[in-house]
Amino acid sequence: MVHGGDVYTNGLLEGRELIDYSSNINPLGVPKSFIDNIGEALDALTRYPDIQYRNVLKGLGEYIGCPQEYFVLGNGAAEIIDLVIACHKSLLIVVPSFVEYEIDAKKWNCSIEYSYLKENINDDMLLKNRYAQLSYDYDDILNKLKNVQGIVLGNPNNPNGNIIDKPEFQKILEYCERNDKTIIIDEAFIEFTGGKQHSFESLVKDYKCLFIIRALTKFFAMPGIRFGYGISSNTYLIKLVKGKQNPWNINSFAEVAARYVLKDELYIRKSKEWIRDERASFLKALNNITFIDKVFLTYGNYVLCKLKGINSDECYKLCFAQGFVIRKADNFRGLDKQYIRLAIKDKDRNKKLIAVFKKLRIENE
Repeated sequence: MVHGGDVYTNGLLEGRELIDYSSNINPLGVPKSFIDNIGEALDALTRYPDIQYRNVLKGLGEYIGCPQEYFVLGNGAAEIIDLVIACHKSLLIVVPSFVEYEIDAKKWNCSIEYSYLKENINDDMLLKNRYAQLSYDYDDILNKLKNVQGIVLGNPNNPNGNIIDKPEFQKILEYCERNDKTIIIDEAFIEFTGGKQHSFESLVKDYKCLFIIRALTKFFAMPGIRFGYGISSNTYLIKLVKGKQNPWNINSFAEVAARYVLKDELYIRKSKEWIRDERASFLKALNNITFIDKVFLTYGNYVLCKLKGINSDECYKLCFAQGFVIRKADNFRGLDKQYIRLAIKDKDRNKKLIAVFKKLRIENE
């Protein structure tokens, strides 16, 4: 599976309920603000959506703090990623990262260079020597940018969950701005970091080189809605992306969702409280599992782990037998069968998974 576990083939289609730890979706579920207003979407089914999506753009402008002309709307972040990559002939991709970057680049015959993350120990005194970290190689990125039109990277990055160090990245920002190169930053998981200071949204007005991608998929637990958006002050690039789209690419349900969930302050606050508490305790518990060699520090709602004494295929099969689906990470460029990625879910399910891992430890000793 390109994007993780398959809960249908040997699960739902066979009447078996699986706990999907390969899917990084907010366990708080669909926001009540959407459910309470879903009737508006039902009422709108007999007419085409507003082709200019004025109410949606107004809501996005208020949420991000940017002019409405900075946005391009997509049928999920996947559409925006695909089309903005299609606007380039050569790109630098930071890896390991979301596999769609490379898939889309190859589809559009885009010349690709790679910059690999480098492993180190984080320097937070509270966590020092406890968690490994995969960091961006800023010098390598700056050097390789000379040969391409732009760069694609995640913030936080998938599958490891690290964020961009803004002071370290400043030279790259300035270089790309001076040399008309594009910085495509996938911030699909940015809300899970807990604060807007980690996002590059506030710099969009000052740097035309920036193109940020967001979605309702992960933080707002709405993958079925298919709503994503791009943000940039580069009006030429925005126009190029829009020129590749079909009209009415956002349906009435996605339109209503975007209008209401971005203003749902209660849901946003509870979600940030959940991830702050569960991320810390889940990482600590994983660090005590004997067949996990390394737990990588994450700012997302998922965690990358390196195994020892067992590979990802074996771990997947053993977990599946217990009703859990995990993400084998060997199809991320730069990783192999010693890596898995786990979602961070609610306290009860996290405890169940840890209990299964402890049982697997006993069975494999």
